Amino acid sequence: MKARYQCRFYPTDQQRQSLAQLFGCVRVVWNDALAICKTSAKLPKSGALQKMVITQAKKTDERVWLSSVSNIPLQQSVADLGIAYQNFFNARNGKRKGSKMGLP
Repeated sequence: MKARYQCRFYPTDQQRQSLAQLFGCVRVVWNDALAICKTSAKLPKSGALQKMVITQAKKTDERVWLSSVSNIPLQQSVADLGIAYQNFFNARNGKRKGSKMGLP
């Protein structure tokens, strides 16, 4: 038997600001990675995609603010995009049960 707990989080104003900053950075990395995937002829590997949208982006003046948050959520957003594409291709080929999925 599995136990399940439900809890509620009441963040302080500083925590709200930190969470908003983190979620904004994750959104930007996801959108940048998605744009690269849509424009490339072949889907890049997750490591190469992380290098482009996180590591190299931090070195530019436009995205230097990505360094202010942890790398782990940023890397996870790129990994989640890879899973979304994998689910799309598996649904299209009939390897995934359920309804057909659209492109991420």
